[in-house]
Amino acid sequence: MVLRLSRHVAALCFLSAAVFIAMTVMEFFYFRQLSGGLPSLDMRYFGFTPDEGMAWLTALGRRGGEIILVWHYLTFDLLFPALLSLTLVSLILATGRRLKNFRVLPAQVQAIFALVLVLPYTLADYVQNIAVARLLSDFLYANPDSLSFASALIVTKFALLAVPSIVIAAFWLAGQRHQN
Repeated sequence: MVLRLSRHVAALCFLSAAVFIAMTVMEFFYFRQLSGGLPSLDMRYFGFTPDEGMAWLTALGRRGGEIILVWHYLTFDLLFPALLSLTLVSLILATGRRLKNFRVLPAQVQAIFALVLVLPYTLADYVQNIAVARLLSDFLYANPDSLSFASALIVTKFALLAVPSIVIAAFWLAGQRHQN
């Protein structure tokens, strides 16, 4: 099944982009209104301090926290990490197969390579979502340690997302160079 993903790279890219755009629109046109203009924790690529995290939670209040929990973490962010991961795997396979050295590898090795690059991001994203959802659902859980942990998970998620993205870019550039 993993090996067939490269056949659907365009559709997966389109779906991932559509979900990402929907999430971004909700962030900028709805969630930021709920928090008095503060960016969601997920948008803080370099993390946040416990005070910044607490300020966001406080600005949201119970009602705002419940809205974000339902409309982000229990809908879009349940789907998006898996969809993006499938897209990344398909892109690694599609761009890698343009390279002779990758193409000669057994299909299972290609699939394992792609999965090893993408799964750490996937796991980190879901763990981060659980941590932030816990903060939103139980304000008593929000303390400096839990907020620092959520911040570290957000930074880790984006760092792990960079790994397959860099490999895809490198494969694409190498494929372009070989075509010329």
